[in-house]
Amino acid sequence: MATILLFRDDAYQPETTAVVTGITPEGGIVLDRTVFYAAAGGQPGDKGVLVRPGGGEIAIGTAIYGPEKSDVIHVPATPGGALPEPGEAVRVRLDWSVRHRRMRMHTLLHLLSVALPYPVTGGSIGEDEGRLDFDIPDGGLDKDAITAQLAEMIATGAAVSERWISDDELLANPGLVKTMSVKPPLGTGRVRLVEIAGLDLQPCGGTHVRSLTEIGAAQVTKIEKKGQQNRRVRVSWA
Repeated sequence: MATILLFRDDAYQPETTAVVTGITPEGGIVLDRTVFYAAAGGQPGDKGVLVRPGGGEIAIGTAIYGPEKSDVIHVPATPGGALPEPGEAVRVRLDWSVRHRRMRMHTLLHLLSVALPYPVTGGSIGEDEGRLDFDIPDGGLDKDAITAQLAEMIATGAAVSERWISDDELLANPGLVKTMSVKPPLGTGRVRLVEIAGLDLQPCGGTHVRSLTEIGAAQVTKIEKKGQQNRRVRVSWA
């Protein structure tokens, strides 16, 4: 049975009860449901704890998808410790501070793709810094000008929402896909879109804030040349 991904429906749910469905040979813990985002698309897996019935805690350093991409494996921060048994009920609790900063950063990077409307060749989301790589034939990007564009968009306080479309709808609208390195998963029959009202609409499986007011002040910190047509743009909190 696939892990139920609660973060897909509510990125603000910080904890849940769950049942252990398996332990991997490496000591990873598989649950029937989770609020932990599993690493994908440049966004790291969540951190947090699993609380056992007796009150003992297992620190989780990250979450990843299993080989079939249907199970989420919760990887203990310290390997070799005591593990729960399949069938055991646990409480799953996020490190909310880290998760929310990553949500803010992820939404900020969507705004960066609006400020720089070029194909995206890569990216990375951290709690304090993020980056996107763009396929840009010419240089001349200005950090201050891009920072000002981001501030202007953030100031709108636009709402951020998600909705689903069919695989066929996405194939009929290829312009929605901005990323060259990471393609939206097709084959399940539907694809999740993230919309920033009046500003952006693109496929994305990650976690985002509900409003641009949550992002706060941000700035472009560095623009790097990575090959003849590749520019890496880094952003962080101001």
